[in-house]
Amino acid sequence: MKRSATEWLRAITAMLPSLSPGGSTLRTIIITVSLLIASNVFMTFAWYAHLRNLAYRPWYVAAFVSWGIALFEYMLQVPANRIGFHQLSLAQLKIIQEVVTLAVFVPFALFYMHQPLKMNFVWAGLCLVGAVFFIFR
Repeated sequence: MKRSATEWLRAITAMLPSLSPGGSTLRTIIITVSLLIASNVFMTFAWYAHLRNLAYRPWYVAAFVSWGIALFEYMLQVPANRIGFHQLSLAQLKIIQEVVTLAVFVPFALFYMHQPLKMNFVWAGLCLVGAVFFIFR
């Protein structure tokens, strides 16, 4: 059965009241990370896709297009952080955001922007593994 965008929004909204301070930590993390992944896809395109798609347009055209894309990013990122803050600390939310950002950015850079794979991606990823360890211990 296909759902319309309105039905999806209602389904997500129906989940929100159950994400109160006493709710399931795993469920909260899954919803938070899922929203952050979707948010980061929009963010990455807003920040970098204009370098490929609008390279020969004036900078202000790229800025307005990017702002339009970023609106959707914020519509996902703000609820993600509000939901996550019920169970996670601010520092934990930030580290999750950074891990998600790198996880979205690397495929974007490789497959969309056709950038070469560099060891710096690996080193950055390992640093984030350390950050996750220290912030969640």
